[in-house]
Amino acid sequence: MPNQSDLIYRYDGSFDGLLCCVFESYEKKEIPLDILLPDASQSQLFSGKVIPTDLPKASRVLASIPQKMGTSALDFVRHAFLTCLAQKELYILLFLRLGYRYGPSVMNMLTNDVVNTLFKAVKHLNRESHLLKGFLRFSIFNNVLVGEIAPKNYVLPLLVQHFCERYPEERFLIHDKTHGMGLVYQPYHSAVIPIGTLEMPEADEEEQMFRELWRLFYDTIAIQGRYNPECRMSHMPKRYWKYMTEFGSPQKNSPPKLSGFSGKLLSIPVRENLT
Repeated sequence: MPNQSDLIYRYDGSFDGLLCCVFESYEKKEIPLDILLPDASQSQLFSGKVIPTDLPKASRVLASIPQKMGTSALDFVRHAFLTCLAQKELYILLFLRLGYRYGPSVMNMLTNDVVNTLFKAVKHLNRESHLLKGFLRFSIFNNVLVGEIAPKNYVLPLLVQHFCERYPEERFLIHDKTHGMGLVYQPYHSAVIPIGTLEMPEADEEEQMFRELWRLFYDTIAIQGRYNPECRMSHMPKRYWKYMTEFGSPQKNSPPKLSGFSGKLLSIPVRENLT
């Protein structure tokens, strides 16, 4: 049986790097106290151990997951890695150790604290990515659609297929402010790239006009007698409102950069008169 060590693993933040941590755990027969990024702070009481990313080792672990636990376990682990769960790396390592021991049945072990915690985190990730498929608003700058989001989870990889299939002939950029990443697309080519900061010009007169028309449409379809702010917030959480045009103020001369939407291009928002 592996021993709970007093070591803290440090890795480069990549999925391959995490798989190398799993390899190290088995090779040294130890379970780390935590797995951290190089720049994360740690207690001086515990020693750190840098785990270099070794692609052959990562490939061995990657191939073993579907063989031992099934393809659904591999998809689950990939999604878990995108979540905002604290100590997600350690939870994933512990989950894989359970999977190597119990096989495909690990996916049904929801009474286990490790498995249950990861399932809740992945459920939160999937819900957030689903909501952003409807809540994302685009603006047009130089014939490029630009949208901004600030998700808790790293959802961009889950949004690629949806938006690339929806706008196959357009050029667009989705900027994730939380993680400093961007989904860039031009017809039939997409990439997720690092973007630290993004400065865009102010919206032109035409864009402003479409934003105001969109707000007018949103207000017009609402049924005042069925106004229910609590219900609206349950369907459209308030933390998304900052980047949604219909909640902006049409009186502002300088709208938030990248937070608008040209009403001619995206779907109708969730109506606020839901009961």
